Amino acid sequence: MSSSGAIAEEASEVPPPLRIPAFRWLMAYRLLTIFSYQIVAVTVGWHVYELTRDPWKLGLIGLTEVLPFFCVAPFAGYLVDHLPKRRVGAITCVGLATTPAILATVAWGLVFSEEATARLWLIYGAIVFTGMVRAFLGPVYNTLFACALRRDQFARGSSIGSVVFQGALSLGPAVGGAIIALVAKFGEYPEHSVVPAGPAYVVGAICALAAAYAMTRLRVTEPALSHERSPIFASIGEGLRFVFKTPVMLGAMALDMFAVLFGGAISLAPAFVKDVLHAGPDALGILRSAPAAGAALVGLWCARHPIQRHAGRLMFGAVAGFGLCIIGFGLSEVLWLSVFFIFLSGAFDGVSVVIRSTILQLATPDHMRGRVSSINSIFISSSNELGAFYAGSMARLLGLVNAVVLGGCVTLGIVAFTAWRVPTLRRLDMRTLH
Repeated sequence: MSSSGAIAEEASEVPPPLRIPAFRWLMAYRLLTIFSYQIVAVTVGWHVYELTRDPWKLGLIGLTEVLPFFCVAPFAGYLVDHLPKRRVGAITCVGLATTPAILATVAWGLVFSEEATARLWLIYGAIVFTGMVRAFLGPVYNTLFACALRRDQFARGSSIGSVVFQGALSLGPAVGGAIIALVAKFGEYPEHSVVPAGPAYVVGAICALAAAYAMTRLRVTEPALSHERSPIFASIGEGLRFVFKTPVMLGAMALDMFAVLFGGAISLAPAFVKDVLHAGPDALGILRSAPAAGAALVGLWCARHPIQRHAGRLMFGAVAGFGLCIIGFGLSEVLWLSVFFIFLSGAFDGVSVVIRSTILQLATPDHMRGRVSSINSIFISSSNELGAFYAGSMARLLGLVNAVVLGGCVTLGIVAFTAWRVPTLRRLDMRTLH
């Protein structure tokens, strides 16, 4: 039998990940935690703006969350590596439910003060707690992912995880906004309530508690916990050294981070809709959901056709395609064409995410999955949060269109530079990581 025939036969014998109960419960955990977070995120943004009518106060939400996330993430990875992972996951979900519970009391006016300033500080305090709790979500997911599946199932499992992630990312804000709109139109709430956001917060809390239940139902064999633990900072340093000494992993993380950092045009969508496309809020909703829709479709395709051969070339091609789509979006003045480019950018980004996630799972030793996952989370959060700040700053200096086109061009330059500096990533075949 030829080698290609043997590989095809071996791939056909791999059972689908969704047939494994532990993996289904893990996907429920992933869906519910992201769904809860997205519902709360869109609701708290609307809540703060209704309370202050100050865009700068709205911008502080991201900063208030990302700073504690960066501070806690390295320690979160250490704890996930050294403590029972399902227990940490369940406690994290309860913590995730605490934030919307606090915010619901603010929305219903059940706080110690009716002063707007006091309510605002309580909101920001709850967001700080969210940033700390969110640092545990990724490490818990990635460590249990490796416990629930065999290594030859990682590629398909990563694709399914990407579909679940993008689906929750797309539907969560829509559900949160719809609940607020329905309550505002048909519901009754106390006159002293600031905004009718309480029910949306409650739904977010329920989703987080349901995720905690999913974690208690997940049955896997976790790696044995070592009774000899190295000092915490030495252990965190071990994870950092592993990432920086693994060119394939570091290159994939850096490529994805800088591409999104400089090509994050979607953060400027509200301004584009109003000033370039001359459209309304409905167009904004379509634009914001288009990237997730593209990424979800790619994830579905990759779940049936796992990326193995020429994975490195495909990743570089996908990130280059992402940059070209950002340039096209910046130059477009027609709504349907802008949606098309943003949809394609999400599809290309979806390919990159699936490949990077698979590399992360296959190349990381079991005993340091939590720490490496935390480092990966810091890369991702840097690109998303700092990318929005970069895009806004460049738009103020250069104008909307020039800022977005420049970001797309810089992304193409990053692809060329990374392909030159990390040839092992360019030549990557997933089968060599098994």
